[in-house]
Amino acid sequence: MRQFQHILNKVLELSLVILMSVLVLDVLWQVFSRYLLSSPSSFTDELAGFLLIWVGVLGAAYVAGRKEHLAIDILIQRSPPARQRFLLYLIHSLIFLFALSVMVTGGFILVYSRFVLQVKSAALQLPLGFVYIVLPISGLIIMFYEVFHMLNLKRS
Repeated sequence: MRQFQHILNKVLELSLVILMSVLVLDVLWQVFSRYLLSSPSSFTDELAGFLLIWVGVLGAAYVAGRKEHLAIDILIQRSPPARQRFLLYLIHSLIFLFALSVMVTGGFILVYSRFVLQVKSAALQLPLGFVYIVLPISGLIIMFYEVFHMLNLKRS
């Protein structure tokens, strides 16, 4: 399981680097075409928004896996070890339930409805289901990481 986590981290890192690079190139092209060519590109604004969604949501899954997400842990730090373990289990469980209910279940409903209704983006004519599919994917990744973290707590 630890090896799978390591591979998943590497895949997420590479994916985020590629997505961020494409995002930077897209914005640079938008600025170049708008100010130097005086003919703004029609698709770059929409593509930048979609890439930002993917970078943000996949980035959240990545930092959840590395336990580097924003956390207020003053209560955990000031608790005795037994309570710390309980609070960590509670936190990981709540994150797991959030990922399951909001990101996976809600995300699948959103993706399914976008495909069924055949909703397409204005400039790229891309089915919006492909844009939003990052929600359930990231939710599943977060769920995996939370189970992994709870198993590590059990071992320690």
